[in-house]
Amino acid sequence: MTRLHLVRHGPTHAKGMVGWSDLPADLSDQAALDRLSAALPDSALLVSSDLARAVQTADALAGRRTRLPHDRALREMHFGAWELRRHAEIEAEDPDRIRAFWEHPGETRPPGGESWHELSARVDAAIDALIAAHPGADLVIVAHFGVILTQVQRALRLAPDQAFAQRIAPLSLTCLIRTAAGWEAGPINRLP
Repeated sequence: MTRLHLVRHGPTHAKGMVGWSDLPADLSDQAALDRLSAALPDSALLVSSDLARAVQTADALAGRRTRLPHDRALREMHFGAWELRRHAEIEAEDPDRIRAFWEHPGETRPPGGESWHELSARVDAAIDALIAAHPGADLVIVAHFGVILTQVQRALRLAPDQAFAQRIAPLSLTCLIRTAAGWEAGPINRLP
């Protein structure tokens, strides 16, 4: 049994779609970080996306936990030409595609970006590799909204649009367990 403790990075305060842009996290809420750290196993292995907001959050939570190398495959969805743009701006320019992206996210790809199915395949492979490399471990994975939702989708067997409807707040904790029989879900989007 491998336990995944999926943590969303600290807030960026960006107003547009943030995927691969390397924005810093606002980690000024020390009390929230302390509560989150206390909710995580001290003996856990800790890994993060390679983007600054995830790396900084993981560093703030590291404590005595063993830090694994950053993993590029744990990056947020690649929004391509939509990166750092607001929904209204994109809708004015490409209303059909942005509507399809939200209503049917599985196959719809932002121009120059990736679809939900592509994101899920990338993240599933990265998570599976971590589980295979560290069977039976507690893994703290500091990543992004979309990354966490791909695993919630997988554990709960949701359709992409159902996964998109879930809320994953900054500095929240989502717990999933991988057993020989499959996935089990614990608390999702918990703010310790």
